[in-house]
Amino acid sequence: MNKEKTLESVKAHWDSWWVPGLQEFVRIDNLTTMVDPDYLTNGKVEKAMVQVDGCIQALGVKGLSMKVYRAENNLPMVVYVVEGSEGVEKNVLVYGHLDKQPYGDGWNTDPCDPVIKDGLMYGRGASDDGYAPFSCMLAIKAAQDQGVKMPRIALVLETEEESGSPNLIPLLKIATESIGKPDACFCMDSGAFDYNQLWMTSSLRGICILDMTVQCGKDAYHSGEVGGIVPETFRIVRQLLDRLDNSETGEVCPELLVETPDWKQKEAEYMVSISGKEMYEKYAVAEGAQYVNQDDLVKMYLGNNWQGNLSITGAGGLPPIMMAGNAVRASTSVRVSMRLSPIMDPARAEAIMKEKLTTNVPYNAKVTLSAGHAGAGWCMKVLSEPLADAIKQAGAAFYNGKEAGSYGMGGSIPFLSELGKMYPDTEIVALGVLGPDSNAHGPNEMIHLDYAQRLTCSLAHILQSVAN
Repeated sequence: MNKEKTLESVKAHWDSWWVPGLQEFVRIDNLTTMVDPDYLTNGKVEKAMVQVDGCIQALGVKGLSMKVYRAENNLPMVVYVVEGSEGVEKNVLVYGHLDKQPYGDGWNTDPCDPVIKDGLMYGRGASDDGYAPFSCMLAIKAAQDQGVKMPRIALVLETEEESGSPNLIPLLKIATESIGKPDACFCMDSGAFDYNQLWMTSSLRGICILDMTVQCGKDAYHSGEVGGIVPETFRIVRQLLDRLDNSETGEVCPELLVETPDWKQKEAEYMVSISGKEMYEKYAVAEGAQYVNQDDLVKMYLGNNWQGNLSITGAGGLPPIMMAGNAVRASTSVRVSMRLSPIMDPARAEAIMKEKLTTNVPYNAKVTLSAGHAGAGWCMKVLSEPLADAIKQAGAAFYNGKEAGSYGMGGSIPFLSELGKMYPDTEIVALGVLGPDSNAHGPNEMIHLDYAQRLTCSLAHILQSVAN
């Protein structure tokens, strides 16, 4: 393929099709099933599907068909198939998702108002993962415009990734007639270490989420009356959480630690050599605050994407400060989110966490665990030489001569492990636009438009290479 012609095709549709299409997607408030109990009945997921389909159908991709598959609970999954060139037997799966994270607080703009400023588009779902169908189809269109041979391509758009993908594998099995057996799979839901080159993801961590409620009193009592008599449940929560990680260092308990293989150690040293302080300085902190392992960047890198770490992502039973009374509350609840090493068995990790949180509880307080969700991590296999070379060359073509690189991400895409089991002979590559300040699960989520355009061009060449 000719890179100048690819860039010309992509730019021809960028401002008139890609950007406004993604903006319309951002305007739809189709939050994921985990936070919207009416997700399957309020029509918002269907609205997103219709909006995306309208854009795709208007692009003029040849050999295109679409089918919607549904799980037992009626949850939809969309599959677009673009037939390959005559005589080409290769088959490709491209993955994206349509559901969105909750908004949270701290936005500078309306999360459903796609504002563009300084080359960045802000809005929930822009980078995670609404751009995927637009970039995939525009990449195919750019290749078709040059008349090159192309593989058969199945674009799968899931609608519950942000809720842990419980129905994805059954839906993929139902959709076998459309998907077939992929020779290569490109997941477009991952990230970029920076915006200077094309990045692949070498590893992703697993995750285990538990909601824990600790209760002592039957009711709330005046703190002056019962302080020193009825245990404070927040204190018990603190004690239990100390069993999961070291509150001074953040290191997880020994049972959740794993050995670091040589390849990951070398990767860490390389990434530190090319990034230096940029590894952490791209994440703003309060004035004077320090980062974890700030004086040992290799340890910081491994702590971020190879070892586990604990976050408390939500709490219950705590009134807002302006409404707080002098009371010893009956209970305290926290959402315990444990990122796991890419090679840690999530079922084993969940069992370890449950035992630590429920055994020998101080004061024999009542502990209730719920909302369990555990997903496996993933490590990319060594790619075949043709595909690895094609990705490197595509990266160099559209990122100022810099070949594509790979690095570990601290986030989780649990279904990639399941895809590896389902398609053991498939080469799986994770790409994406979740770079610095993209804030996929936080306020002010944004997509770097120039990087997304370069990724779209690169994807066109990578997809075409599979046909060879």
